[in-house]
Amino acid sequence: MDIYLWYNLLEEIMEKTIKDLKINYLDQGDFDNIAVFLHGWGASKETMVPIANLIKDRYRVVLIDLPGFGMSEEPKEVLNSYDYADYILDLIESLNITKASFFGHSFGGKISSIIAANHPEKVDKLILIDSAGLIPKRGISYYFKVYSYKAIKKFYKLLPIKNKEEKLENFKKSRGSDDYQNSSGIMRKIMVTVVNENIAEDLKKIKADTLLIWGEDDDATPLYLGKKFEQLIHKSGLVVLKNAGHFSYIDDYGTFSAVINSYM
Repeated sequence: MDIYLWYNLLEEIMEKTIKDLKINYLDQGDFDNIAVFLHGWGASKETMVPIANLIKDRYRVVLIDLPGFGMSEEPKEVLNSYDYADYILDLIESLNITKASFFGHSFGGKISSIIAANHPEKVDKLILIDSAGLIPKRGISYYFKVYSYKAIKKFYKLLPIKNKEEKLENFKKSRGSDDYQNSSGIMRKIMVTVVNENIAEDLKKIKADTLLIWGEDDDATPLYLGKKFEQLIHKSGLVVLKNAGHFSYIDDYGTFSAVINSYM
């Protein structure tokens, strides 16, 4: 059976207004055990379906489109990761969820970590997959991009040319990451905010049993960050998937499935 087929068969669009935003989600199952799934930057709840498929026969599963992604409304102001966590907490409260296991991939892992650190009563088990949250080491190419952009920005502002803001924006797009280039408006500003946050102190506060799953070849949140997560989270264990990248659960779905079925 195709790993995406379950979503196609049972999809029922659900939406709630949380604070000032319409949040889209999928809520399936009638079990006492509950699992909440948070996707990564630029993705949507659909990308978490392969994971939800593994436990849907014994867990109520709640898959959420984070604000600004999938079918959820874009924020009206710049949010940080802690703001995102607040939206998720308000949503699950509205669904009468008092405690759940959290699955978070990449940016979703960062949000899940913040919830686990600051609201331990809400989290049963924590499963972080190629999680964001720690700032990676910067190579010389990164600093070259940053400082060259700053220099060009000053240069453009001095020049008596037309459409200088448009030209500067085109230059910014050409030098940014894929995620940055694919973001627009408020989401681009949010991305700049969240990628510069370091949640190391939050990770130290996590009390939940934590499973860390990382792709050996992850180039977005490299494996050495996964090892740092393991050092910082007291009750954690790291599983490394060979020949897998940032979407390690897709790249090695067989091994990933075995790990999750054993852990849950």
